[in-house]
Amino acid sequence: MSTFGDGLDKAVQKAFTRPTPKSAGAQMRYLVKQYKGTKAVAQMLRISQRTVERYVKDQIKKPRPDLAARLETEVKKRWQPQIRAKAKEKAASTGGIVIDTRARLGYVAPIGSTDEDRIRHLTVALPPHHAARLFEAQEQGASDDRLREIAAEALKETYFQDGGRRAGSLEEVHFTDIEHLEFDL
Repeated sequence: MSTFGDGLDKAVQKAFTRPTPKSAGAQMRYLVKQYKGTKAVAQMLRISQRTVERYVKDQIKKPRPDLAARLETEVKKRWQPQIRAKAKEKAASTGGIVIDTRARLGYVAPIGSTDEDRIRHLTVALPPHHAARLFEAQEQGASDDRLREIAAEALKETYFQDGGRRAGSLEEVHFTDIEHLEFDL
């Protein structure tokens, strides 16, 4: 499970203008339309082509829990791509992104400062260029660790250094033990 990747996806999904299909048949028909055939959908979901056809015809109505989860995930990944792109573009150009987290945060600083890691609950509006970096890294397939590093750099600049007005000698921010993480556009 990718904490940062899933959080960014959920933030973008809040911009959807229509709800995703709910029934297994409707979800399967949507995927068949997207992939232009049942064979590709069957391979992606790791089920038989005949099973896909039966869902499309509503001969099977209730999938196994693991299949239901995969089906919902795949539909949400592909739902309203233009709305998704517009939301990302707006966040990366003008809107920015809000990060709400409860995690252990600390920093590396010169001797004499209180730099011990401690649990903090932060809600910080990150500027658009940080949102752009997060979305770019996610699209390039960056690991959760890399996304966490980018978020830590953004918190360093925005929260700890207050855009350059304080803590100028701060070197690095530690962002670990994440209890809660949510993004909002």
